[in-house]
Formats: sequence, C-alpha cells, structure tokens
Amino acid sequence: MKIGLIREGKVPPDKRVPFTPAQTEEIQQRFPEVTIICQESPIRCFEDKEYRDHGISVQADVRDCDVLMGIKEVPIDKLIDNKTYLFFSHTIKKQPYNRKLLQAVLAKRIRLIDYEVLKDKLGNRLVAFGRYAGIVGAYNGLWTYGKRYGTFSLRRAHECFDVNDLKLELRKVKLPPIKIILTGAGRVGKGSMETLDSAGIRKVGVYDFLTRKFDEPVYVQLSSADYHARKEGGAFNREEFHVHPERYTSSFIIFTQVADMLLAGAYWNPKAPVLFTREDMLAPDFKVSVIADITCDIDGSIPSTKHATTIPDPLYDYDPATDQLHPPFSNEKHITVMAVDNLPCELPRSASEEFGQDLINRVLPLLIHADQDDIIKRATIADQGRLTDAFNYLQDYVDGK
Repeated sequence: MKIGLIREGKVPPDKRVPFTPAQTEEIQQRFPEVTIICQESPIRCFEDKEYRDHGISVQADVRDCDVLMGIKEVPIDKLIDNKTYLFFSHTIKKQPYNRKLLQAVLAKRIRLIDYEVLKDKLGNRLVAFGRYAGIVGAYNGLWTYGKRYGTFSLRRAHECFDVNDLKLELRKVKLPPIKIILTGAGRVGKGSMETLDSAGIRKVGVYDFLTRKFDEPVYVQLSSADYHARKEGGAFNREEFHVHPERYTSSFIIFTQVADMLLAGAYWNPKAPVLFTREDMLAPDFKVSVIADITCDIDGSIPSTKHATTIPDPLYDYDPATDQLHPPFSNEKHITVMAVDNLPCELPRSASEEFGQDLINRVLPLLIHADQDDIIKRATIADQGRLTDAFNYLQDYVDGK
C-alpha cells in the first residue's frame, strides 16, 4: 500500500499534518508493506526537508498513491478519481458549503473515509483534535483576561513552538482572586484543565465555588448534571439527558452570578436549553466579563457567540444591551468574547503529533490488515460513486433538495 500525505489546499491554510516526519519513519518500520510519499508543501508546520531527513520521498505528484491523507477538506479541483481519501469532510451534518465537495467525491468514484466518524463499537472517537482545542482555548481565555485588565502579558498560542513552550509561558499568568467556569469533561474539557492546572489555578467543588470567597484564582469544572434539572422533577438522568435534553431546564445562571470568566468546552445539543439568554446577561448580577467559547456554536448555547473569530483576529466585544458586536476592550460594560473555530491550528506541531500517533495505533492496522469490527466501513461516507448505507440520509443534500 502506498500512502500519500497531501498538501493542504483549503484557504486559510492549515499547517497540521496526519503524520509527523518521525511518525512516517515509524510507520514504514512497523508496517513494511507500506510506503509513505509526501507531497511538496510550503505551508506545513514541518518542512519538506524534515520528511526527507527521515527517508521519505517528497514529490509534487501523488497520483500513484493508493490512499491519500490530509486534514481539512480537499479542493474539488485537486481530487483524484478512484482514490481512497481520509480527511475531515464536514459533510455529515449537511453543511451547505460542502455540498459540491460531496457531489464531486461521488462523481469521481472516490472512497471517502471521514476521521470524524472513525469510532469504536461504543461510539468513542478514535482520532480527534479536541484535547488541543481545549489546551489552546483555555490559554486564549487567560490571554484575553490579561489583555482586558492589563494584569499580565502572554505570547499568543501560535507564537509558541509547541505545547511545552506554551506551558512555560503560562508561568507568567498573574490573576487576581477571580472565579472561572469550565464546562465539559471530554477531550476539550481535559485539555482545558491541563492549561488551568499548568497556570497554577486551583480547582474547587461546585458548592465552594458558589458559596465561598477565595484569596486566589479558582476554577470549577461543571458537568451537565451540575446545571440541569428535570422539568418534571426527580434526579438527573445522564442517559435520558443525552437522548431527550428538551426534558430539562438550565440553572446555569447561578454560576454567572459569581464567576468572572467562562470557558465553554461542553458539547451542546440544539434541543437542550441554552446556558443563559441575552436577558440574563443584562441582569445587574451577571458577573462574567470574558467568555472563551471553545466549542464555538454560532447562535447556540451562548448568545454572545455571533460569529467565529480567526487566529489573527481572535476577539470581539459583545454588548448585551444592543445585541451588537464591537472591537475588543471598547467598553468596560461589554463582554469580551474569544470564538476561534480552529484552535488546534495554533499548536500544529504538537496537535499533529498526538493525532498521528492515534492514527498509527488505532486506524492504520485496520486500513492495512483487517477491519474486523467494521470501523473503517462505518466511517466510509462514499464508495464506488455511491453513498454507503449509513450515509444514505445525505442523498437529498447531494441532490440539492
């Protein structure tokens, strides 16, 4: 099998890679039947020379490869007929901007395997960048607070060489005794905790967070059970909440009355109640002044997330009184929002290393040898010019209906 690492073509460019140079060498040692080819690229976080130094052929043309692997969506004019591709296609939710991409995949009889739906039998994702979204998102939240109040200054995350460099930078954080809310306990939540812990911010329980005053900065990590209650009464049921979130109401507002910063890292189901409303934000006891929306759900659970921001321009101010956006730090009554939607791209070397190792350990053996649990099969969106059975629901999307 010949695997090609393709050049990222989406604009703005993504510097991440499926495999680091050292990992390509590891693959060829562990899987002698595999040859790795690297397509020339001027934008990767790893230079072409680094791949050559590990004995990998770097060339302009990858048409002779069997499997082509990238990160973001491949431009339609770069798709090669009758190949197997692995990338994040962003089509499974019928995203309008990628309809033509899926139409082209089908027309070119491409076998498309989407990283997002590579899951084990229990539904756990095998590869993801969530941890780095959390690490960078929480870092950006702290950076934003320092910028807004002038209490300390950090380099931008993307100016750090890797995650270890970023964690050294966190030693500069000097916060007053503020309270920080972190939502989410998955990959994003755990990544955010890494940043907060590296910054020396103490984690406290829900009751203490709500009732006690501290002489140091603290954070609380909230799960869904901490701020949702059944409409009909009775105990919170996690399984029921995941299937029928509309049966619950939110009590999140009590946390905004004591907290200064919100790091939003929890998945939000559109059927679930929002965390709070614009009217809640107008209340005199709404205390939060900095929101880092790591999940970046536009018009979702947080009313101030009006649009995604970019790495070069990561912040804006939100005025709940007018529901309007303004330049950051333009008024002390505004709430400063960080809503970058491609956070792992700020630490491309470290994020790629973790992602690639998971691919090597969890996915490549299935792709090369045997897919006994049908993991690859379940993650295949299209094959031989047709949608697979699991993704037939996308047919009306493909047809433009």
